[in-house]
Amino acid sequence: MVEVGRIKISNLKSQIQNQDRLVVQDLQKSFLSPAGERLEVLRGLSFSAGAGAMLAIMGASGAGKSTLLHVIGGLEVADEGRVQLSEFEVTRARGRELAEYRNATIGFVFQFHHLLPDLTAAENVALPLLISRAPRRESHEQAIEALASMKLSERRDHPITHLSGGEQQRVALARALVKRPRLVLADEPTGNLDAETGDEIAVLLKSYCQRERAIVIIATHNARLADLCDRTLILEDGRIIEGQN
Repeated sequence: MVEVGRIKISNLKSQIQNQDRLVVQDLQKSFLSPAGERLEVLRGLSFSAGAGAMLAIMGASGAGKSTLLHVIGGLEVADEGRVQLSEFEVTRARGRELAEYRNATIGFVFQFHHLLPDLTAAENVALPLLISRAPRRESHEQAIEALASMKLSERRDHPITHLSGGEQQRVALARALVKRPRLVLADEPTGNLDAETGDEIAVLLKSYCQRERAIVIIATHNARLADLCDRTLILEDGRIIEGQN
């Protein structure tokens, strides 16, 4: 049995769920440019969030918002610092440990929905469950329930290409939330939507955060979305320069 600190991988989700708290401390991340120059993207970030909190991360393009979400989500490896969700230290984990962390704990929402066009809405939402080897019938039922929560019951059997942009993003949100993740990382989830549809996505994220007592972190340029959050962190040149309640 693989262990990370004191947590067995098989028990990761249940233990995190009982002690939800995200801590980011002195986080640093850099990349090499094509010319071989070291580019510092994150320069020592620190913040924390507890269960039921929804945070907005705002800042200009290139400030490090997406990189921050990728490191928290285990998609990028930090150079220095610590990311810890409950007792699971993300920045010390590798390989299978990170895969299990992402699979059991996190829901990713992106600006571009990355849905499979050859599948229906319900089939797209069920996909994460099927990949986790959940029974097909159970996966389909949970997908239908998730789509109902997005007010898409009547569209569940429609191919993705028959849905509007806003409907597609709600399908993507249902897919991200179908496994009831404890941590939701959303990168510009309203970036390609009109204001009204963007507001709908914002309300759905807020509702999930409150209902499930999940932690939701959103990188956004949308001030209306940020206003719905409990806190807003402003990123500039890889540093948090302001935090608003």
